[in-house]
Amino acid sequence: MITLRDILNSQSDILEGKRVKLVRHKDSRAEYRDVIKDKDKLLAYQRTQPKHVFKGCDYIVSFIGIERSQAVLFNVFEVRGHTEINGEYEYDLYPVSGFENLVDRLVIDWGNNTISWHQWYDRHDKRVVSILPEGYIGHFPGLLDFVLEFDELHKMTMNPEANHEWFTHLSSINGVYLILDSKTGNQYIGSACGKQGIWQRWTEYVKTKTGGNKQLVKLLKQDPAYHKNFRYSVLQTLPSNITRQETIKVEQLYKEKLGSRAHGLNDN
Repeated sequence: MITLRDILNSQSDILEGKRVKLVRHKDSRAEYRDVIKDKDKLLAYQRTQPKHVFKGCDYIVSFIGIERSQAVLFNVFEVRGHTEINGEYEYDLYPVSGFENLVDRLVIDWGNNTISWHQWYDRHDKRVVSILPEGYIGHFPGLLDFVLEFDELHKMTMNPEANHEWFTHLSSINGVYLILDSKTGNQYIGSACGKQGIWQRWTEYVKTKTGGNKQLVKLLKQDPAYHKNFRYSVLQTLPSNITRQETIKVEQLYKEKLGSRAHGLNDN
C-alpha cells in the first residue's frame, strides 16, 4: 500500500521532524470539477477559524473532500503565525513549493472518521487512492449534463489523453451547442457536423477564443479577456450520418426557440 507519507516524502523532506496537521475541508458539491474551483474562497475560509485548531503547527497539508471518504490535495501550507481577532484566529498561511505536481491530482482515503477534519500527520497516515492525470478535469457526466467554463474547456482540449472520456464522447457526435455569456446572459447557438464533431469545433474556440463568430469577436475587441465569461454546453446531439443541411435546420430551430438572434449573439 502506498501512503500519503510515502508520496510527500518522495517530493520533499520539508515536513520531516515538523509539527504537521492534515486538514480535510468538506464541500457539499462533492464533484471534482466543482471542488477545485473557487480556491481563493477556500483559502480565505481556511485562514480564519473559530478555534485555535492550528496551534503549534509548522505546516498543514490541506485536502478538499470529494465523494465518499476521499479527498484531493488542495496544497501544503506553512503556518507562519496567527492573530486573534474578535474571538477568531486568523492564520498566516503560505503555500510551500515542491508539491505543485500533486495539487488537484493526489487523492487519498481519509478513512472512516471523516468528522475529524483536522488530524496530526504523524499519527494518521492515509492510503493513496490515485494520482490523477495531469490536465484532468473530472469524470464525464453525460452529453447533456454539464456546463464548461472556458478555462475548463481549454484544459480539457489541451489534455485529451487525461480526459479520454470527454474526447471519446464529444468527438463521436454531431450536435447543437450553446455558448452562454455569463456576464450578460446573452446566448450564441452553433452546431458541429463532421470529423470529430463537437470536440473539433470547441477546440477551435480554445485556439481562437471566438470561433470566428462576429459578435464574439466584437466582445473580445472591447475586452481581450472577455472569453473568460463564456460557458459551453450541448443542447442536442445529432446522428453521425446527418447532413450539414439537416444540422443547420436544427440549429436554426434552436435560434428561434431561444431568441438568440433578436436578443442574443447570433447574426444569422
